Amino acid sequence: MSHSSFETRVVHNKIEQESAVHSKSTPIYQTSSFTFKDLDHLESYYEGETAFSYSRENNPNTEELGQAVANLEGTEAGVAASSGTSAILAGILAVVQAGDHIVAAEDLYGGTYNLITKELTSFGIEVTVVSFADQKAVEQAIQENTKLLYTESVSNPFLRVEDLGGLVKIARKHGLFTMVDNTFATPYLLQPCKQGIDIVVHSATKYIGGHSDVTSGVVAGSKEIMEQAKRKVISLGANLSPYEAWLTQRGAKTLALRMKQQSANAMEVAESLQQEELVERVYYPEHVSENGHGAIVTIELSREIDIEKFFRSLGWIQLTPTLGGVETTVSYPIKTSHRTLTDEERNKIGVNDYVVRLSIGIEDPADMVSQFKESITGSVK
Repeated sequence: MSHSSFETRVVHNKIEQESAVHSKSTPIYQTSSFTFKDLDHLESYYEGETAFSYSRENNPNTEELGQAVANLEGTEAGVAASSGTSAILAGILAVVQAGDHIVAAEDLYGGTYNLITKELTSFGIEVTVVSFADQKAVEQAIQENTKLLYTESVSNPFLRVEDLGGLVKIARKHGLFTMVDNTFATPYLLQPCKQGIDIVVHSATKYIGGHSDVTSGVVAGSKEIMEQAKRKVISLGANLSPYEAWLTQRGAKTLALRMKQQSANAMEVAESLQQEELVERVYYPEHVSENGHGAIVTIELSREIDIEKFFRSLGWIQLTPTLGGVETTVSYPIKTSHRTLTDEERNKIGVNDYVVRLSIGIEDPADMVSQFKESITGSVK
C-alpha cells in the first residue's frame, strides 16, 4: 500500500484491530473505557503493550482517523481532536510554551487569528503577526525566543497560496518549527510535510469529513511531536468522540472523488463570475496542485449590490458560517469567520462588507453559475 495511488490509499486507510470478528468497516467503539481481565493486563496498558484503556486517552476510532490523515499527508503519526481549533492548539502547544514566540501569518482564518493573538498570549506566549507574502518581513520578525512559524497552505478567505519551500528555508536557517493549516487544500492537493513542514493540521469538519455532519480536527507530524500533541489533547480534554471519529473517517474515503469534482466546479464558477460586471474581483488560486486548485471561490461584489438582498435571494444555495460539504454554500466573513477581528485588522487583509466566500459543492456547475448570477443581478440597489 505504501506505493499505491492516493485514490486507492484514501479508501483503504484502516488500522487493523485484534478481534475474533473481522468486519469490513471498522466498528464504532462507543465506549467510555475498556476492560481488563486482571491486574497484569491492566499494567500492560501502562507498559505500552495494550492499546486502549479510557476513551479520553485513546480509542480505536480516533486512532484510526489520526493515522489515516497522517498516511495521506505522508507523516509518521496523527492525532484526532474535538475540532480544528483543538487540533491547532494541540499542535502549537506540542512545540511552544510560555516565554516562547510565534510568528504567524496575518491573513489566517479569523478563529485561528483569535486563538493565536488573544488566547495564546494569555498563556504567556508571544506572537507577532506579519504578511507571509513578504518573506523578508517574516525573517525580520524572528526573535531569540521564536519557536514556530505558523500559516495556512491556502489562506482563508482570499486564497493566497503559501510559498512553503521558502518558509522551510527560513525555519531551517533559524532552527524553528513550521506548522501549516492544510484544510483548504487537503492532502489530495498538497502534502506540506513532504516539502519539509513539521506539523500539518486540518479542520476535518470540512473536506476530510466532507458531509457537514461532524466537528473534528486532526494534527499530524513526526512521532515525537505527535506524542506531545496527544498529551495536550488528553490533558486539555480536547478528545474526539468515537462516533465523530468514525463519521469523519467514513467521509474521508471519498475525499479524492469529492475534491476532484469540487475543484473542477470551482474553477468553472470562478471563470464565469470573472465575466460578471457586478463582481469587482474574483479570488481563485492558479498554482495549488496538478490535481486542482481547491473548492473555494471568494468574490468581492460591486458597491451597487444590496448585500442583504443578495443573501436573501440565493435560492437553493444556503448561507452558513462554515465550508467543505458536498453542497454549495456561501459565507459572509465580516460577520462570521472574521467577526472577532477589529476594523483595522479586517481592513488590513481586505475583508469588507462586499466580500463573500463561496464553498463549491458537487452539483452541476451550470446550476451554480446560473443561481449566483441571478442573485447578483437581482440584488442591485
